[in-house]
Parts: sequence; structure tokens; C-alpha cells
Amino acid sequence: PSPPPPAPAAAPKPKPTPAPTPPPAPSKPPPPSPAPPTAPPPSPGPTPTPTPTPTPTPPAPAPYRINALAYDFTGDGSRPEVRAAESDWLWQRKAPRIDGTAYPHGVSVHAPSSVVIDLNQPCAAYDAVVGVDDLGLGPGALRFSVYADGERLWRSGVVRGGQPAVPVHVPLAGRKTLRLVVTPAGPAGRLAFGDWARSQISCR
Repeated sequence: PSPPPPAPAAAPKPKPTPAPTPPPAPSKPPPPSPAPPTAPPPSPGPTPTPTPTPTPTPPAPAPYRINALAYDFTGDGSRPEVRAAESDWLWQRKAPRIDGTAYPHGVSVHAPSSVVIDLNQPCAAYDAVVGVDDLGLGPGALRFSVYADGERLWRSGVVRGGQPAVPVHVPLAGRKTLRLVVTPAGPAGRLAFGDWARSQISCR
């Protein structure tokens, strides 16, 4: 008998396909650097207090000149006025002259003399210069006094003709009346004119 045919060779086992190598994972980007801390905004300083604008001081009213005052029977009682019934003769004039010096305004009187003025509003002071007017006859001598509400506030010494004028300043705060008095200092005083030169009342 014929020998049996040889057994067929076994097919080689296929090699296992290696598993594919996964691609490397992408590297993570480095974390961002932390932002530097933000400085807090500066606290607002205190608001400066605005400097108030000063209120301008109103100008003082012009003083009342005695040579321009009205008498009470013609005035309206709103400003200083001469009280006619209680005042002696009064010469309201310009340029009275004392010891050769002329003054811009004033009043002249014959001694003995009393002139009463109602202030009629709050006033601050009375100012004048006094003396014997150069129009007088001879070297008369006079004495001048200022009263307010019946109280004597100022008195001159004896003022003679040919002597310089004597300044007068009398406060009038709180007063209602002013009285200007001139008396003769000796017999010749009755022949003299007494001057209240540059005579004026300052009111508020």
C-alpha cells in the first residue's frame, strides 16, 4: 500500500498586531503668573472748605454838615435838624476864618448862644474846630461847650481872637440831642463871632 500523504504543515500563527502607541498627551501650558496686586485707589482727601467771600463793608454815609441842616419846621424828622424854638441866632455859612485859616464850612454865633439839634437817627460823633472868627470886633474871648441829652461832654478853655482853632470830637452813640453852647469869657466876648468850623455830625 501507498504511504499516507504527509500531513499539511500547520499555517504559522499570525503575530499579534501590537497596539498602537497613543500619542503623547500634550503638555499643559504653565499656569499664568499671578497678576501683581493692584494698589487700591487713593482715598480722596477731605474737600477743602471754600473760603467765604467777605461781604464788602458798605461805605459810611456822608456826615451831616451843620451849615446845611434844615430847621425842624421844614424838615421831615428823618435826619438831624435844628430845633428852631430852642436855638439862638445861627449863621450857616461857607469859609469861616479863624486866625487867618479859612475852613470849607461851618456856623457862626454871637455869645451867649445855644443851638439845639435833634439827631433823629443813630449817630456816632460830632466833630468841629472852634475859635473866634476873624470878623469879630476886637480880641474877644469865648468858651465853647458841647452837650448831648443835657449832659456836658466837652468844654474848651478860654479861646481868644487871633488864636488857632481848637479841635472838637464828641461821641454821640445812643444820644438823641446835641446842643452847642458858646459863652463870653469877659465883656469883649459879646462883640465876637464864635465859629463852629468844619462842624458836622457822623451818623450810621
